[in-house]
Amino acid sequence: MKEGQDVIYYITGESLQQVTTSPFIETLKKKGLEVLYLCDPIDEYAVQQLKEYDGKTLKSVSKEGLDLDDDDEKKKTEELKTEFEPLCKLIKDVLGDKVEKVCISTRIADSPCILVTSEHGWSANMERIMKAQALRDTSMTSYMVSKKTMEVNANHSIMGELLKKVKSDVGDKTVKDLIWLLFDTSLLTSGFSLDEPTQFAGRIHRMIKLGLSIDEDEDVDDDLPPLEEVNDDDEGIHAMEEVD
Repeated sequence: MKEGQDVIYYITGESLQQVTTSPFIETLKKKGLEVLYLCDPIDEYAVQQLKEYDGKTLKSVSKEGLDLDDDDEKKKTEELKTEFEPLCKLIKDVLGDKVEKVCISTRIADSPCILVTSEHGWSANMERIMKAQALRDTSMTSYMVSKKTMEVNANHSIMGELLKKVKSDVGDKTVKDLIWLLFDTSLLTSGFSLDEPTQFAGRIHRMIKLGLSIDEDEDVDDDLPPLEEVNDDDEGIHAMEEVD
C-alpha cells in the first residue's frame, strides 16, 4: 500500500477484466493507491462480514462515501458543484426516480459519469448475483437494491458541453436524450444490467441518424421505439423481471 493510505480499497466484479477496466478506479490508479480486485461471487459475501483487516477499514470504491480529495482538491470540487448545479438538477429531473441524486464525482478521471450505490446497500455485482438466484427472496431484493447515485465528471468535455447547452436552453430535447444515453451507458460501465435494452438501442439509432444527417421525417417507416421513459409500474415489465 502507498505510504499514508489508511484504507484498504476494493472493487468487486464478474471478471478480472471488468474490474481492471472499471471507471471506479481511474482516480485511484492516478493517485497510486492500491485496490484489491475481488472477482469471485464468495468475495461479495466475505467483505460484508470482514469490515477491517490489520486495523485498516475495507472500503468499496463502487459505493458512496469515497473521499479521495486533499484540501486543495476539495476546494476546487466545491466550486465545480456550484458551477454544475444547473446540469445536475436537470439530470435528476430527467431521470426521476431512476437515481436518488446527482453530484460531482471525485473518483473518475476519464469517464463522463458513473452510478454508485449506497454504502450499506448491494453493490452492482451483488445485485447481479442475487438476481441470478433461482429461489431468491423478492421482498429482500426490493429492500436491498438501493437507489443509485449518478456521479458526474465535471472535467469531462461531454459534461462541459452539456452544461453549456443547459444554460442556453434548458428545454433542449437533444440534451434530454443525451442524458438518457449517458445513464444507460453508465449502467453498463458501472456493472448493472439495462432495464430497457430496446429503449437504449433506439436512442443509439437516433444518435447515429443525427451523425449521418438523416432527417427523421425521411424515415417514417422506422420501427425505433419512442424515447420517452418506460413506466416502472408497467405490470408487464415486472412480470418479465420475475421470469428472469
